[in-house]
Amino acid sequence: MADLPLLPVSDLKQFSTADHSREFASLLVVKRLNPKTASNGNPFLSIELGDSGGSFTCTIFGDSPAFVALKEAGEGGVVRFEGKVDFYQDRFSPRATRVVVVTEEEMAALPDAIENLVETAPENAEELWTEFNEFIDEIKHDELRMTVRSVFEDIGGSFRWTPAAVAMHHAYRHGLLEHTIHMARACHALLPLYPQIDADLAMSGILVHDTGKVIEYEGSLASKRSRRGILQGHVVLGYQLVRKAGLKAKLDADRLERLEHIVLSHQGEPAWGAAVWAATPEAVFVSMIDNLDAKMGMVQRLLRQSDGSSDFTERHMGLNSPLLTKPIADSE
Repeated sequence: MADLPLLPVSDLKQFSTADHSREFASLLVVKRLNPKTASNGNPFLSIELGDSGGSFTCTIFGDSPAFVALKEAGEGGVVRFEGKVDFYQDRFSPRATRVVVVTEEEMAALPDAIENLVETAPENAEELWTEFNEFIDEIKHDELRMTVRSVFEDIGGSFRWTPAAVAMHHAYRHGLLEHTIHMARACHALLPLYPQIDADLAMSGILVHDTGKVIEYEGSLASKRSRRGILQGHVVLGYQLVRKAGLKAKLDADRLERLEHIVLSHQGEPAWGAAVWAATPEAVFVSMIDNLDAKMGMVQRLLRQSDGSSDFTERHMGLNSPLLTKPIADSE
């Protein structure tokens, strides 16, 4: 199988049941790796592998030669995956025959390897960053604007490439920047409908709401939660960043408390990770826009990855449903 060409995930997902047991090889990132134990006591791995064009999941049992290699690679590692086409519940879920860990030196020798492995936001990152700074400049309240600026001076350039999630929405390089810009655009469009909302406070809350994710996530090829991310979470980490910046900028106590509340409540519900329910007009507003763009980010990504071979995608956990991707027919 050593002579097989390396196929991207987009090509793998073109396989059908007619290709059952067909051999293939791919260069992939280990996106998620969950060690588990079967009812008979035997260990196995539930893994997600992918590249810039998508991902798939499969199960690796403890007696497979691939088991040790994948544990060695770990989340964020790069592997040459050789396997045979198989399906589970109508999803592409191959059987691994051989897995080899790819070192950084070997990666450097492969042309365009990083670009092919790492999914990036479809919009130009430099243009997004320019637009982001324009949104900050539009905040009229001096201390609020200074608070927002101070947060981004504190966290540095990592905000520009951090994903917005590990798996759910905008889960790719520059995804956090893209998600925040989309929310700011929606804020601009919706503010005229709700004159009761303090525009500066709402925009400030949107720009800083997810900044804790810069600390929560780590990894260059695949994201995973850091120690602080696991122990505190991005909501608390973001609150800490905002409070520090607000005190430094001498933001008045009332606005600082309201800005902190936006960060603490933006996840919508405690069951979804919010520290508290949204209890100010601006917090409700920001929380709804966050949920809107998170869901539409999932939709946009599924549409981008659709190859047109099926009317529906596989079930998406965040949408709790498959997505109809077939375009609307032109009117006659």
